[in-house]
Amino acid sequence: MDALPVYHGKISRETGERLLGAAGKDGSYLIRDSETVSGVYCLCVLCKGFVYTYRLCQTDGGSWSAETAPGVQKRLFRKIKNLIVAYHKPGQGLAMPLLYPVYKENNYTTSRPMTGNGGDSEEDYLFMHPAS
Repeated sequence: MDALPVYHGKISRETGERLLGAAGKDGSYLIRDSETVSGVYCLCVLCKGFVYTYRLCQTDGGSWSAETAPGVQKRLFRKIKNLIVAYHKPGQGLAMPLLYPVYKENNYTTSRPMTGNGGDSEEDYLFMHPAS
């Protein structure tokens, strides 16, 4: 996770919200450590002045998933960056597509539009059917 430029580490919810508010664009997002659940991360995205937070978890097998809106099929991804690429598209169970990564670079933060998929394809994610 540390190599991911949108990962801000152990920052508070308030700090994450301030960074996203400063970015000021709907679809701005970052990842931080969960303050309440050890080993879990939070994907935070700005939408209409509000910050929506989704838990990111890694399975024992190493796949990643994001907590999304109720009724949306849970998806597993081999790499966290593939999860981010998939949620770049609308209608994936997030309040807003992930459009503008808020990067942590040496003690300062920048926001740039997401372009392309970094050379990885969506074929690197797995589908998981919800339990009955």
